[in-house]
Amino acid sequence: MPDNKVSRPCHHCKSRSASAPTDTSKIHYEKFWLYRHCSSLQQRDRQAQKAGQLFSGLLAMNVVFLGSAFISSMIFNRVAITLADVWILMSILKVLCLFWIIYHLLGTSRQPHAVLYRDSHAGAIWIRGSVLLFGSCSILLNVFQIGYSTILIHCKSKVDIVFPSIGIVFICTQAYFLWNHCKDCIQVQHNFTRCGLMLTIATNLLLWLLAVTNDNLHMEIESQLREVERRFAGKAPLSHPHLCNETALCTCPDTTICKVFQKGYILLYPFNTEYCLVCCSVLYVMWKNVGRRISHHHVPHTKPKFKLQGVVFGPLLGATAVIIGICIFMMYQIQVTSLVPSRQVFVMYYSYYIVLLPLMSVGAVIGTIIHALEKKELDTLKNPTRSLDVILLMGAALGQIGMCYFSIVALVASDPRDLLNSLILSYSVLLIFQNITQNVFIIDGLHRQHFAEAKHNVKEEQNHEDQRRMSVLELGQELRKASLSYIHSYSHLSWKRRALREISFFLVLCNIILWVMPTFGAHPVFENGLERSFYGYSTWFVIVNFGLPLGVFYRMHSVGGLLEVYVTA
Repeated sequence: MPDNKVSRPCHHCKSRSASAPTDTSKIHYEKFWLYRHCSSLQQRDRQAQKAGQLFSGLLAMNVVFLGSAFISSMIFNRVAITLADVWILMSILKVLCLFWIIYHLLGTSRQPHAVLYRDSHAGAIWIRGSVLLFGSCSILLNVFQIGYSTILIHCKSKVDIVFPSIGIVFICTQAYFLWNHCKDCIQVQHNFTRCGLMLTIATNLLLWLLAVTNDNLHMEIESQLREVERRFAGKAPLSHPHLCNETALCTCPDTTICKVFQKGYILLYPFNTEYCLVCCSVLYVMWKNVGRRISHHHVPHTKPKFKLQGVVFGPLLGATAVIIGICIFMMYQIQVTSLVPSRQVFVMYYSYYIVLLPLMSVGAVIGTIIHALEKKELDTLKNPTRSLDVILLMGAALGQIGMCYFSIVALVASDPRDLLNSLILSYSVLLIFQNITQNVFIIDGLHRQHFAEAKHNVKEEQNHEDQRRMSVLELGQELRKASLSYIHSYSHLSWKRRALREISFFLVLCNIILWVMPTFGAHPVFENGLERSFYGYSTWFVIVNFGLPLGVFYRMHSVGGLLEVYVTA
């Protein structure tokens, strides 16, 4: 798979991005040995690009299959393939990715004409902020794991310390790489760059799969230990006593530092799965942008900015939902951590969702109708970031939708007339409908062209900045002018734009609280025991641990899409 390129003068200088330098206008066309007989240079370039994407995709597919085979063997045959063996394989993949990232930072990106174009749609600030936030939490997670394994070194192997140490270096290097180069459209070493990106994507996917399966084992052991406690309290029988014997061999001593490492590890564990998924999405956009040449039609002349002006009811309703959700979440956590969780706490938790989800669905339906009433044309320009957003929204929603259908079957087949069962059944149906309506609203909004900003509002804001005085006598007048300016901007917006902004902001806050609650430990599907008793312990945990991280990722990704809809409205 040679990476032969020919440097030729650019005949499309007028169509270059604004970020491209004026004195370096050379395009490195791709060539591939299979298509060296193509008649035109442009056709040869397109075919070589497709071939490079195909071969790099095959590389990622083989790496994912190999890692999945290791992880599956660890789950089904813990004697032949242990967790340490999987960690060794993942460490090798991390080291290979580190070598490529360092080479890209120090070599490929610094070559002449390497980055002539930058994708303005890629690497939004919220996605890069998510990489830093989840990356920082993942680093703390590895630190807690190192400390926990060091305390239990008598029953832990050295791999338990080496693997998270390599993970810290990998997370730091990858976060720096994504923060600074996520917008680049690399024009040199196309095939090598594609293979490096696909190898990194495959590694993050395997890390996510390992985190999900490892979290599955952790939740299973924790729940079984709770059953042991309930059995000694005379509340429930012990169903799997052999797990208790295994975990008793290596238990945390009764010290404060060990308890801190253990609780911190449990609290930060979900952020690691989110970090892997976010990195995969950013790396995929970079992979699609390799060799891409952007014309001036793709570069926005004025990039819309986030402003809170023009919205009143959306923030108020959303803030109310967030405050009530935080209160219910705290009450839920207090009750669930007790020895015998109260049935009323589950009723309260699901009742909150049953009230909130219809409001979100109605808002999304109204927003979709407003989009249909608008006379704006659809944005049909090629945009890999937007295409990925649509795929991620549809794919991540399948996690929650799948769990809901499993719950519906279990509840209908058991006793749907029970109060708690009826609430869970209603919650599952409403959640499916809410995911579908919200996806339609976001996807429709992402494909709409941007509204033009009102010029007189911009001039008015500039005049206020130029004429601002800080004297004590005029302070009241300045506050009055600011209030009148806000009221004027709110009344100036058309009712369609105003409604779209209100709905988008309300949905943003609702998705934030629906992301916070499961991320920080509110997992009623683990605790109520209804679906678990129907499907069996192991089967239900596999279903939930694959669906729950996707559901959390869906809420986070929906926030980004809704913010984009809000800004462009």
